Amino acid sequence: MTDINEEDDNWVSKSQRKRECDEVLELGEKMITLNKEELAQIQMDDELRRSIEEAQRIKSNSALKRQKHFIAKVLRGLNDETLEAQVERVLHKHDIYNADFKRMEKWRDSIIENGDRGISDFLDAYPQADRSHLRQLLRNAAKEKKNNKPPAAYRQIFKYIREVVDEISDNSENDY
Repeated sequence: MTDINEEDDNWVSKSQRKRECDEVLELGEKMITLNKEELAQIQMDDELRRSIEEAQRIKSNSALKRQKHFIAKVLRGLNDETLEAQVERVLHKHDIYNADFKRMEKWRDSIIENGDRGISDFLDAYPQADRSHLRQLLRNAAKEKKNNKPPAAYRQIFKYIREVVDEISDNSENDY
């Protein structure tokens, strides 16, 4: 009687299995669309890499369809969650870059508009930043604005913010 209960716990509907197979097939199709540089950023076994490169060379629709199904079969034997996360990171690199850029612009605008309060907020988020350097850049930006000079210090504030944020990003990537 315990065998029946164990089977019930492991039972997966045919529709669920079909959805899972379609997800794996879709992941394989995404991987086929990547160029060589993007594929190089993804860690995968050699058989999968060769299969994807072969699919990229195939021109016939029916042969490509067979190759896609073969890639899906190879993917089912691997940890596809890790691969999927890597593929999504590569595909959305531009979106991530834009979001980071906008966040850094907001920090710069906050520092310019709010002065020491903006600097304090930035230092709360990034404690390794140099308060005195930020204050000096802020004073220079105020002088430039007052004297109607080009906004060199304004750009320097952004550059410094980028250096601090990139330093944190580099350190967090090295931790993994």
